[in-house]
Amino acid sequence: MTDAAELTIWRDRLINLIRQEGGDEDGAHDINHYHRVWAVAQQLLRADPTADALTVLCACYLHDLVNLPKDHPERHLASRHSAQRARVLLPTVGFPADKLDGVEHAIEAHSFSANITPRTSEARIVQDADRMDALGAIGLARLFYIAGRMGSGLAHPDNPAGEGRELDDKKWALDHIETKLGKLPGMMQTEAGRRLGQERLEQLREFRTRFCKEWLGLCE
Repeated sequence: MTDAAELTIWRDRLINLIRQEGGDEDGAHDINHYHRVWAVAQQLLRADPTADALTVLCACYLHDLVNLPKDHPERHLASRHSAQRARVLLPTVGFPADKLDGVEHAIEAHSFSANITPRTSEARIVQDADRMDALGAIGLARLFYIAGRMGSGLAHPDNPAGEGRELDDKKWALDHIETKLGKLPGMMQTEAGRRLGQERLEQLREFRTRFCKEWLGLCE
């Protein structure tokens, strides 16, 4: 078992690797995203002490080594590319060889677009922790940040709640809450992830209700 001090040492090594790689950092996938994913993963690890913390830590920090935009035609391959790159880089910093398979799988399986079922406790934790960052207050900020980068509007001009129309989150950022984010808690792989995900989704839906009222000028 890896103790807290050793995990801190490894976290610093991983951060150095990320910085050396450079790449296209954006506000939704920067170093702070990795910190948040690891923070949630630690909560989930407490609920599953059989999972290997070092494998989880490594996958949390290296899961977006190759970060492709959401509208990129090879978006679904980004996690595979990240896993392959991590496997190349980790031996250069002395990472245990017997944990490489576990890290590679956890990184590859974390992605929503890749649609890979996690086979290990570590991969389930990493997938849940990454998806958690799309929910709650941070998830809301990331939603509009990414929508702005992709040129989406805030909401449908006349029907922001989407009543009686087909939701389209490529055109309207607010639609993303129900087209994708509303499904995430039910897709979480861990019981703790489902509970926390549902709490964060309720925050998003409360915001959505308030937003629609203000958008239509219905607030007092």
